Amino acid sequence: MILKAKERGNAPQLARYLLAMRDNDHVELHDVRGFISDDLVEAFGEADAIARGTRSDKHLFSMSFNPPEGADATIEDFEKAIEQVEAKLGLEGQPRAIVFHEKDGRRHAHAVWSRIDSERMRAINLNHYKIKLRDVSRQLYIEHGWAMPRGLEDRSLRDPMTFSREEWQQAQRAGLDAKELKAVFKTVWESSDNRAAFEQALKERGFWLAKGDRRGFVAVDYRGEVYAVARFSGVKAKDVAAKLGDPQELRPVKQVKAEIAGGMTAKLQEFIKQAERDAARRSLQIDFRKADIVGRHQEERRQFTESHEKRWEAETRKRAERLPKGFSGIWHRLTGKYAKVKEQNEREALDALHRDRAEKDALILRQIEERQAIQRDIRAQREAAQEELLQLREDVAHYMRDDWPDPEFSRTRKREKDREEEGRKRDRTPRQGRRRGFEQ
Repeated sequence: MILKAKERGNAPQLARYLLAMRDNDHVELHDVRGFISDDLVEAFGEADAIARGTRSDKHLFSMSFNPPEGADATIEDFEKAIEQVEAKLGLEGQPRAIVFHEKDGRRHAHAVWSRIDSERMRAINLNHYKIKLRDVSRQLYIEHGWAMPRGLEDRSLRDPMTFSREEWQQAQRAGLDAKELKAVFKTVWESSDNRAAFEQALKERGFWLAKGDRRGFVAVDYRGEVYAVARFSGVKAKDVAAKLGDPQELRPVKQVKAEIAGGMTAKLQEFIKQAERDAARRSLQIDFRKADIVGRHQEERRQFTESHEKRWEAETRKRAERLPKGFSGIWHRLTGKYAKVKEQNEREALDALHRDRAEKDALILRQIEERQAIQRDIRAQREAAQEELLQLREDVAHYMRDDWPDPEFSRTRKREKDREEEGRKRDRTPRQGRRRGFEQ
């Protein structure tokens, strides 16, 4: 599993984030331990109140546990991983909460511990926790027989296409995938030997090189979004300076934005709006398919949980009825029969718990498999939409250089028309087949 961790405060905000359904298909509060309340918001409020008696402003230790794609990790697998982390970091017995999230056909867990030792009223020191967690992560990959990421084997081989939250948010504003965006910059960087070649290659893809207000070299797109060259190319600032020279020789961002805005003719602006509307329409179709399957799965789990709760209550009553009461109960205690019945009840309750967990795991893994099948189709559609939006930037750059005669003949528009024609052909084919079958 990939393990990510952070010391932090602001417990109420973390509780709201963990319970939020906005970006998740399913959210489940699995376990709350060591707090008075079983409600996550109230429990984290307790942690905040206790921490006020100390000098610690980062009294929580928050972790995510992410199995590799395609791995069928069960509830027990997650719990064992969390216990290994507790033992490694010395957090055993500390108040803790576990929340499961599912998104895009993948399941991961969040575990949050209070770092405050309530007896000594001081925060537990987590020295070198990143190194320790890397050791636990490697061990988990080996135990489960999962293929270990190259970056976990050797830090120098980490994926350069990983991105920060800020980069992800910036890509979202531009309607693009952060990895796709970084891939464009990385390709341009690796294929260019000097600033002139880099600037030309960027412009071919719809980005203009400029001097940043705070950073040295930045790129600007037709929407006015500004991208740090070093960050999106995945290289160090000193390497950018070595290849591109002095950023003071470039025009400032404000001037480049003004030039781009000046080249936006009414016809070009309408073409851009239409292309973006088409991309938004396809995105809505994808979201509708996703919402349909997620809603069905949520209802299935609700019914599953209700039936399990009813069965558990019925079995609990049945076990309780076995225990004799009154004088009979006293006699059974004296003869040792009471202890045997109690032991039998505890054994059956544990077996029932394992049975319920196995059934729940089976349901979730089946739903994840179905969700992943849909997700592969969704991913393909999104990749096509990403390709069109990236191509749109290239088209805009060509139009502004007068390399392209008319937006109506752009590659973006041509692909859209080809796709529409293919869709019409697919729609006609079944009807023709049914008509021929009827004639036979």
